[in-house]
Amino acid sequence: MELNLFPDHQRPEEGEPEREGAAPLADRMRPVSLEEFVGQEHLLGPGKILRRAIEEGKVFSCLFWGPPGTGKTTLARLLAGAGSAHYISFSAVLSGVKEVREAVRQARDQLQRNDKNTILFVDEIHRFNKAQQDAFLPQVESGLITLMGATTENPSFEVIAPLLSRCRVFTMEPLTEGHLSLLLERALKDPERGLGEMNIEVDSDAFKEIIQHAAGDARVALNTLEIAVSVAPAQEDGGRHITLPVISEAVQRRSLLYDKDGEEHYNIISALHKSLRGSDPDAALYWMARMLEAGEDPLYIARRLVRFASEDVGNADPQALQVAVAAFHAAHFIGMPECNLALAQAAVYLATAPKSNSLYTAYGRVKKDIREKGPLPVPLHLRNAPTRLMEELGYAKDYKYPHNHPDAFIDEEYFPDPLKGSVYYHPTDRGHEKTIRERLQKWWKNKKKPSATEE
Repeated sequence: MELNLFPDHQRPEEGEPEREGAAPLADRMRPVSLEEFVGQEHLLGPGKILRRAIEEGKVFSCLFWGPPGTGKTTLARLLAGAGSAHYISFSAVLSGVKEVREAVRQARDQLQRNDKNTILFVDEIHRFNKAQQDAFLPQVESGLITLMGATTENPSFEVIAPLLSRCRVFTMEPLTEGHLSLLLERALKDPERGLGEMNIEVDSDAFKEIIQHAAGDARVALNTLEIAVSVAPAQEDGGRHITLPVISEAVQRRSLLYDKDGEEHYNIISALHKSLRGSDPDAALYWMARMLEAGEDPLYIARRLVRFASEDVGNADPQALQVAVAAFHAAHFIGMPECNLALAQAAVYLATAPKSNSLYTAYGRVKKDIREKGPLPVPLHLRNAPTRLMEELGYAKDYKYPHNHPDAFIDEEYFPDPLKGSVYYHPTDRGHEKTIRERLQKWWKNKKKPSATEE
C-alpha cells in the first residue's frame, strides 16, 4: 500500500514552486510514505498499532516521545495524511496561545463549511507552558481537534495531566547503525531528492564515522553527510571523495545527548548512582564523564557523590565521606576541566568501597517514629540542671556518667518511655561496620535492649 504524506488539499497549489532543492538534505529525504520509513519496528511492524492506524486511515490524539531524529514529526504527518481531515502544523518554539486560538477558529470553520475534522500537530509540544496547553484542552476534549505532538521530553513531566490522559503516547527509539546506513545509502543514490547525481564516493571508515557521530539521529547523519559533501574538494570529473579527514572537518565536536534540565539529566545521574552502588567503577566513570563532557556543573556531581558516600557506603568505610567532601572542595577550588580527575578519583573510591545502607535505613526508621509518635519529651535524667529549681524538679537525677565505668559504657536508657528498647541502626558485617557491629554486641550483651543486628 502506497500512502502519500499529504492529502490532495494539502499539496502545493499548481504553479507554486516546491523548494526541495533549497531544503536541507534531511528535509528532502523525509519519508513520504510508510514504505520509506525506517526504524520504529515496534510501532510499525506487521500488525502493530500505528501501521494499522495508517493503513486503515484511523486518526486519534497521540504524542510521539523520543530522541531527536527518530521520525517523530514524520510519523505524525503519515498518521495525519492517512485521513481526510484538515491539517494544521506549527512549532511550539515559535507559537503561542494566539496561534492555538487561530487553529481553533480554522477548525470550527472547516467543520461548519466542509464537515471536516482538524488535526493539529504541535512540534516540541513540551515548550508550551500550562496556560498554553490549557488553551486547546477543551477542543481536544470535545473532539473538534485531534491533537498530535512531538516531544523529546518525558510527557509525564511536560504535558498537563488532563491533556496527557486524552492522548496515546508512543515511545520512539534511537535508530540503529543499520537504519542509519540504509538512510545514508538511500540519500547517496537518490537522484531527485538526494545526492545521486553528484557522483559521490564515501570511504568505508568515513561512512562508519558518520554513523557513529549520529548516535541514532537520522537528521544528524544526513546533515553530516551534506556538510561533508560541501567541504570536500571537487575532483576532475566533478565528483566528491569523502574521506575520514573530511568527516572530521565536517564534525568539529561530537554532540552529546544531554539536557541539564530534562529527563536525560535524571536518567544519567541515576545511572551513575546505580553504577556506584553496584560497585562498577568503569560504568561510574563513563556516566560521570558523560555529564561532565556535556557541560554539567561539576559541583552538582560532587554533591551527589557526597550524598552517596553516606547513603550507600556509610560506616562500612567512614573514609568515603572524607574523600567525597575533598572532591567537592577540589571541584569548587579549581573547576573544570582540572577537577575532572578529582571527581573521577572519588567516584572510583566510592564504587570500590564496601557498601552499607544502614545509616539510610536507620534514619528512615527514626523519621517514621517521629512522624507517628510526635515530639516526645526528653527524660528527666537526660536533662541538664543548671538551676536549683531544675534540680528540685528532678532534672539530671540518677544520670550515670559513662566515663566513670569500665570501657566508658553503662547500661542506661536514653529514649523516651514510648520508644524504650528501639533499635534503628543495624550495622552490616561489611568493612568497618563489622567492627562497629561487634562492639555494639559486646556492649549490649547483658542489656535488655535487643541486639543491634536484630531486624
